[in-house]
Amino acid sequence: MKPLRILVAEDDAHIREGLEATLTSEGYAVEAVADGGAALAAWRRERPALLILDIMMPVRNGYDVCREIRATDARVPIIMLSAKSEEIDKVLGLQLGADDYVTKPFGIHELLARVAAALRRAEAEHAPAPETPADTDFMVGPVRVDVRRYRLVLDKAECDLSDRELRVLRCFHEHPGEVLSRDHLLNAVWGVGYFGTTRTLDQHIAQIRKKLAGIGADTGLLRTVHGVGYQYCRCPAGRRQ
Repeated sequence: MKPLRILVAEDDAHIREGLEATLTSEGYAVEAVADGGAALAAWRRERPALLILDIMMPVRNGYDVCREIRATDARVPIIMLSAKSEEIDKVLGLQLGADDYVTKPFGIHELLARVAAALRRAEAEHAPAPETPADTDFMVGPVRVDVRRYRLVLDKAECDLSDRELRVLRCFHEHPGEVLSRDHLLNAVWGVGYFGTTRTLDQHIAQIRKKLAGIGADTGLLRTVHGVGYQYCRCPAGRRQ
């Protein structure tokens, strides 16, 4: 079997070489580069199965690289790697489409586990399947979720959705009125192998609400049930959360 290719973009030579050696020893085919411009060139040339992007890189930073990749590829797993630990930095990476975020210094076994989990989720999501109702548009209240275009549509207003945001909305659509725990949503959307925190889900819900508000929909469609999780209300009482 052809080994999965991983692209590592890290300007610190010690970390870059260490990651390359460790991932190679785990059976991955690794390409390691030192700046964001080289990362984009390698991604276009090799189309790796997963990317590990440092944030603070010369030429193009990790945020820029992630943003450009997500403009044309919503599915390839991206793990952000950074010495930044503030919540706002993690939120920005997730908003741009990163799947996971690892803060330096990190344990190599933890990183390997996150890489393996991200690849398992990607394999499961991309597995061929017969056409099902999941391939068709669905409604969240008055809002149509355009599955093929990854967009929210309300009358003439539209906005883009990430793959994760669409999957979160589909989970709500399949369980109208039910109170879904954070763990239930994380398992359904990110997979049981996900190593992140429930904060990742909260940030995605916040972004979905922001997008609903942006097209004129009621953010009360997705209600917070404090201490438990979230509930999809088809007919909210006109109150925004």
